[in-house]
Amino acid sequence: MLFQEFTLENAGSLNARLYDRFMVLYGTDRIRQSHHFEGRFENIYADEADIPEINVVLDVLQQQAAKLLAVPADNLKAGFWFNAMEPGHRTAMHHHDENDELLSAVYYIRVPGNSGDLMLHDADKQLRVHPQAGKLVMFSPQLMHEVTAHLGSGLRLSVGMNVGPAGDE
Repeated sequence: MLFQEFTLENAGSLNARLYDRFMVLYGTDRIRQSHHFEGRFENIYADEADIPEINVVLDVLQQQAAKLLAVPADNLKAGFWFNAMEPGHRTAMHHHDENDELLSAVYYIRVPGNSGDLMLHDADKQLRVHPQAGKLVMFSPQLMHEVTAHLGSGLRLSVGMNVGPAGDE
């Protein structure tokens, strides 16, 4: 199973800026939403120009993905979307192996207690990842995955990302 996780150093101030900027944009015409399941949009898209702090996360992801995939970082590009979960929300089982993805990832910005775990499914194996603000988790886009129900209080906010070859559009 292709999997790696680590925590960004000093993520507190970065996460505060990401959260604040997301909340300013949320509900405006500056975002796009897709994948409406169980009463909510699972994917919330914003332009990098509207949330420039996201580039810190994308740069770290690109460097770590290059090491994990054993390719030059300049040969990779990353796309991203936000996942905002209110109490009671969950993310349905899915995978990201649809286009040219080489690696999928999630970065946790705001994680209230008991806000749902990432579940990775690989044949007869299952891996439970407990979210933590500042944690970056990378995994194979072919892995089926889901997020269990958010049973805590307050908004749980993460960034989903896919890494692919830089030359393909």
